[in-house]
Amino acid sequence: MTILIVLIYIVVCIFLVLVVLLQQGKGADLAGAFGGGGTQTAFGPRTATNIMHRMTTVSFVLFVVLSMTLAVLSGKRQRSITENYVAPAPVGVEESVEVPVAEEPAVAAPVEGETGAAEGTESDGDNS
Repeated sequence: MTILIVLIYIVVCIFLVLVVLLQQGKGADLAGAFGGGGTQTAFGPRTATNIMHRMTTVSFVLFVVLSMTLAVLSGKRQRSITENYVAPAPVGVEESVEVPVAEEPAVAAPVEGETGAAEGTESDGDNS
């Protein structure tokens, strides 16, 4: 939605600039070019508004409304992109954490003179 409003805003801005530049100023006739336009006053009676004045007014109103709309929409966005960021632990600080060491299972070493169970069964089988 915001992208659509921005695109309309850009079009209205370009249109407003073009309409203002195309308007004919007061005293811009041939007599004004040679200094003969002094009889016209700046705050004199107004002439009837033409289509250029109406387009300027409409585009200015659209410009203001779209500017305020974009300002309100930009205020409702997420405040910061770093809100959900979890900072890693500082490098110089080490915490003392005891890591449990797995103990190896105790294995009984063979005693001298004893034979294994497999050897003892073979000798018993031969004697019987």
